[in-house]
Amino acid sequence: MISFIDDNKQFYGIEPICRVLPIAPSTYYRAKDLSDNPHKHSLRSQHDDYYVSEIKRIWQDSKCRYGARKVWQQMKADNIHVARCTVERLMRQYELQGVWRGKGKITTKSRDDQLRANDLVNRNFSARQPNRLWVADFTYIKTTSGWGYIPLLLLMCLLALSLAGKYLIV
Repeated sequence: MISFIDDNKQFYGIEPICRVLPIAPSTYYRAKDLSDNPHKHSLRSQHDDYYVSEIKRIWQDSKCRYGARKVWQQMKADNIHVARCTVERLMRQYELQGVWRGKGKITTKSRDDQLRANDLVNRNFSARQPNRLWVADFTYIKTTSGWGYIPLLLLMCLLALSLAGKYLIV
């Protein structure tokens, strides 16, 4: 918005443009002042600019492998004292992310060239009467000792009474 106002201020003036746009003239003048005088930024913003340059340097030196914890530890080793949550916030803000390990068990591996089972119910899960439509589900459940493979058999039937349109899972 600031660049738009700069481009058109000689034709219309700053205040009329600000009246039409959802921006106060003082906001425009403050943004222009900050761009001309970077030392007027808040202390947090000044510190963040310095920390971001250090975080990017460390992250790139690690070949983009370090996450927030290791970047923070390297900054401590380089005698740069910063809170870990600040490193996490800045890395999240600038979309810097380390390598993830141990993402967990992937239970479904779909392939486009693989044959899929026919849709026997044609995506219509309503039954005319109880005990007519059975749907089976196979799932993995995480337990304290690992992963358990549990086949679940769900009976879905339509209540023909006053609950028309609702499903009952037994």
